[in-house]
Amino acid sequence: MLPKVTNDNTLPMNRHFTHLLNLPGVIVESWKSSQDSIFFQLSVLAEGTYCPYCRNYSKELHQIRPIVVRDLPVDGKNVYLSLPRRQFYCRVCQCYMTERLQFIDWRRKYTQRYEENIYAQISHVNIEQISQQQHLGVEQVKNIFNYISQKRKKQYLEISKKRFRLENQRKQ
Repeated sequence: MLPKVTNDNTLPMNRHFTHLLNLPGVIVESWKSSQDSIFFQLSVLAEGTYCPYCRNYSKELHQIRPIVVRDLPVDGKNVYLSLPRRQFYCRVCQCYMTERLQFIDWRRKYTQRYEENIYAQISHVNIEQISQQQHLGVEQVKNIFNYISQKRKKQYLEISKKRFRLENQRKQ
């Protein structure tokens, strides 16, 4: 459990928090705790990203927009991650691309593990209770549930297609 310290500069524990958060490609720069929340300021370790159009690796930073995403609660406190959303420029194809992080789906406000946790709770607790427990709106909980449902259906279909192709290859 996290100590109830409110000053993020008093303890040299950022690398321990990085390890505890266990998120790929980022480190904890600082943290702050309030009565009901913990905020972690994260930095991305990669210097650049691969262009999705031409696969060139670019380090040419165009702009940074900070985002805040919600993560799993710790010790009864809501956890928020503040991190840079970096956009790079590719000189090869002259396109701009926004860096994708492994633990956050595109344009989502929650970590993947937080959304999976909400989805798993719905089979045991009703949406209104989850909404109250997590301090989310009922519509937010429904949106998370629908998003994960669609994501799982898509993954299931992709796996089914792969199995079908493999079975057909074996028969030939």
